[in-house]
Amino acid sequence: MKRNGILFIIVSLAVFCLSGCKDVGTTKVSATGSIYECLVVIPDGALTAEQLSLVAQNHIGEATGSAYDEPIATAYDLVKATMGAPMPCLPQIEPYFKVTNVTPELFDEVLAPSRNILFVDINPDRYTQVKARATTDIWSHPQAFYQVQSPSMDEFVRFWLKNGKSVREWFVDQELSRQLTFYKAATNHEARQMLNATMGMDLWISEDYMFIDSLTLSGETNVLWFCNNKGASRTDLIVYSYPYTDQNTFTYDYLNAKRDEVLSMVVTASVPGSYMGTEYKVIPPEMRQIEPLKHDTAAKSQFYAMEVRGLWKILNGEAMGGPYVSHTRINPNNQRVTTAEVYVLAPGQKKRNILRKGEAQLYSWSWVEK
Repeated sequence: MKRNGILFIIVSLAVFCLSGCKDVGTTKVSATGSIYECLVVIPDGALTAEQLSLVAQNHIGEATGSAYDEPIATAYDLVKATMGAPMPCLPQIEPYFKVTNVTPELFDEVLAPSRNILFVDINPDRYTQVKARATTDIWSHPQAFYQVQSPSMDEFVRFWLKNGKSVREWFVDQELSRQLTFYKAATNHEARQMLNATMGMDLWISEDYMFIDSLTLSGETNVLWFCNNKGASRTDLIVYSYPYTDQNTFTYDYLNAKRDEVLSMVVTASVPGSYMGTEYKVIPPEMRQIEPLKHDTAAKSQFYAMEVRGLWKILNGEAMGGPYVSHTRINPNNQRVTTAEVYVLAPGQKKRNILRKGEAQLYSWSWVEK
């Protein structure tokens, strides 16, 4: 513990010094590791029977994220059960993050540039209560660093059971923001102009997306369709808007029914009579209210959006399908409901990263006043 405390003092001093030097022109090395990987720096050792009982009371029983399930026995297992939990609504099991771990004693200058780091320090001599801090770009760029200080393992377990999912969402937001920064520098300006003119909105559509079609359906529904056409890992972006006439619009049943209504008329396959539908039986869609990414302070006012995440499939035709995610908002300038959806076709491939890259574009959404 003494050695651990000395190391953490060094780490904390480095954090303080490097954070204070951000404005003096220092150049960070490039972050190491791949997207949606997280290094967990946490003390080793088994959880006590009381701590395991607390974990069980919160219905956490297995650490997932690998090819097999692992019973929770250590604090790292507990963290992995959250950070490495299966991402919802994918056709195969893929974790939110690929998680690796080291003890604080083994955390060194080789590991310091890691892309995402969760650092847990347990030290009763230094701390009287749990404190947490999130920051970026300490040893590298782009880097996300989340630090938890706790006087005991008991207190850390309680903190993680209450806040673990929020910590995971913070890391997800960091990855989405990084992807969004990449798109901002290379967008399809013609596609953005079309969205402006037709939908009264702007999205940072990636420059590798091409225009597919523009449609007006019954019920005054306008549709714009774009696609990056990358063959084996194709991502499509469809935006559709319609009048706001039903107070139940932002409900699970309504949004799913509207998706089926619109996309069944837009997306077809090679077999005559085939069309796109939604998978409801095996893995039903999930819906939640979302907020803008943490960096997007300008979007926080008057922001209301519903996310629907699920699986699409072709009905009455080929065996085709994949994951999708949509955001639905109401345009304050004309009171029309607008949905922007990305869906992925990548047979035989892992789809988490492909979907997340497409999803990041949805967080660039802004309204354009006429």
